[in-house]
Amino acid sequence: MHRIPLAVARLCAAAACALATLPAAAQGAWPDKPIRVIVPLPPGGPSDIVLRSAAEKMQVALKQTIVIDNKPGAAGNLGAAEAARAAPDGATWLWSTDTLLTVNPHVYTKLAFKPDDLVPVMRASAFSQTLVCNPGTGVKTVADLVRRAKERKTSYASGGAGSPGHLTTELFIATAGIEMDHVPYKGPAPAMQDVMGGQVDCGFLAGPTVLPQVRAGKLVALAVSGAKRSALLPEVPTVAEAGYPGFDATFSLVLFAPKGVPRPVVDAMHAAMAAALRQPDVVERLKQSDQEVVAAAPADSAARIAADSKTWGTVARRINLKAD
Repeated sequence: MHRIPLAVARLCAAAACALATLPAAAQGAWPDKPIRVIVPLPPGGPSDIVLRSAAEKMQVALKQTIVIDNKPGAAGNLGAAEAARAAPDGATWLWSTDTLLTVNPHVYTKLAFKPDDLVPVMRASAFSQTLVCNPGTGVKTVADLVRRAKERKTSYASGGAGSPGHLTTELFIATAGIEMDHVPYKGPAPAMQDVMGGQVDCGFLAGPTVLPQVRAGKLVALAVSGAKRSALLPEVPTVAEAGYPGFDATFSLVLFAPKGVPRPVVDAMHAAMAAALRQPDVVERLKQSDQEVVAAAPADSAARIAADSKTWGTVARRINLKAD
């Protein structure tokens, strides 16, 4: 008798289970054609990797091809505008960081889309920033950094104006009551290089970017910005644990739908993605990129985005952050 490989059998069983729990929309008329997911970011990044991992499994459950369409530009605004204009028939979706709706509306004076035209379907994963400093600063803890910033001029690097690292640091500056000079870069990698080189003192930067250098002793990790410790750096406290209770700068990857997509279709897409994200290999892949699976319901996702929009709107106004 021909034996099916165990890994294949498990995948098929998981897909069948997911399909059995999908709303009728997914098992009937929808999806009756390939599903397009617009990603308003360049290919190859953590967000792209997560989506592609989930899409492989979603295709099995939905019995339909998922086409990932990268449309980078204007901090995600170009791809978002295209998704917002799409017909609300469940054929087009948007996958992006939450900053698209929590930051951009406060920063860009003109948007080619209305935020209300994009509806959160799922807050899929959560990630934070890692506060690192050059070893030469002598800074080893959050308390050390606050003390240093109060005593002398201290600088911080970010992946660019309006980036998660920029916003996180400015929220920390306001919380700790200190001043630091911002040095923006085009992405977290060059920012990290200059912190390592001593041109800049510190920075809240992406965990996967800085982790190898922390392990090599070339950077000192002080804290992570989110509500939970990183699974990759369990020995490093959160900012809240380091003396600032309630501090939480957590970011998310979110699946959005154009306004007007029927609720049964939204529920079907949510169920398929949630089942895919919870597969052990996808969970592990997210963990290795310093992300945690959330798979939140649409209502919970919308509530979190609204709350984070208030937080980052306050930060943006305080530092007068604007972009054309």
